[in-house]
Amino acid sequence: MRDYEDELSAYEQDAEDRYDDFHGDYEEEFDPGFEGNEDAYYDDGYEEEIEYVGAHDNYENYKSTSIGRIDPNDRTLTVVVKNTSGKDAQAILFGGNEEAPQPAGVTVVVEESSHKEVREESKANPFKIGGMKLSVSNPLQFDNVLKIVKRTASGSNTERVYQPRNATSPQNFTQSLIDDDNFEMDVTGQDSLRLLIKAGVTVVFTFTIKARANMGNLLKGNNVAELSTAPRTTGLPQIDLLRRKKSSAFGIKPARKKVVKRIKRVVPKRLQMSPLKYRERRQVFRR
Repeated sequence: MRDYEDELSAYEQDAEDRYDDFHGDYEEEFDPGFEGNEDAYYDDGYEEEIEYVGAHDNYENYKSTSIGRIDPNDRTLTVVVKNTSGKDAQAILFGGNEEAPQPAGVTVVVEESSHKEVREESKANPFKIGGMKLSVSNPLQFDNVLKIVKRTASGSNTERVYQPRNATSPQNFTQSLIDDDNFEMDVTGQDSLRLLIKAGVTVVFTFTIKARANMGNLLKGNNVAELSTAPRTTGLPQIDLLRRKKSSAFGIKPARKKVVKRIKRVVPKRLQMSPLKYRERRQVFRR
């Protein structure tokens, strides 16, 4: 049976013959080929190398600078509705596609332009109303609900009901005025606002435009959306100062943060034994 030291020495000699190309005195110098890596310790086997690479978004990045801004002085519609007839009648606001006539004795006037102009503009440049003030000459008019109707050319008819009384408050000492910031309505050629107005009553709507489409922006290569960056005025300074926040891009994806991808690569690990210990062990074996 071979001695343990002889067997170990045989393995050592075989390893030297296979991998060493230096033939001389091992006591003078031994270069294992790992100069500068004496402090590296790794386990046998494999490890995962992870690399982080920046990735671009897969969709157009609409930033706030690409979206048009609505002038705060150009976002109000004041609609005056009067019923001079002797009976209650239904007034129709907007509804550019249908262009339904007003009942006898009912007039709808837009102070900034005209009702016809608003109807025509809503077909090509639809807009969104966000917030409404409603003033009436008779507080009993608030008992009549508003109907938001969406009518298509194919015959479908969708109707939603808005109750003005929900916007009244005990803190509001003006019984003939309500201010509802939560009122919202899309105004396209298909949309209309209808209300049953009492005989001899005048109703004044003050709508705030929250967003609109400007098709002329296509000629400039910009986004067709235009937003109102300033909050609507409530008339209460304490509230108006607190609500000065920028509007978000309604219907538009916000600018996404840069995406980082993880790329994994499998690379072999180095030997666990450091070259310094390897050199010391060889010296011990040779003794």
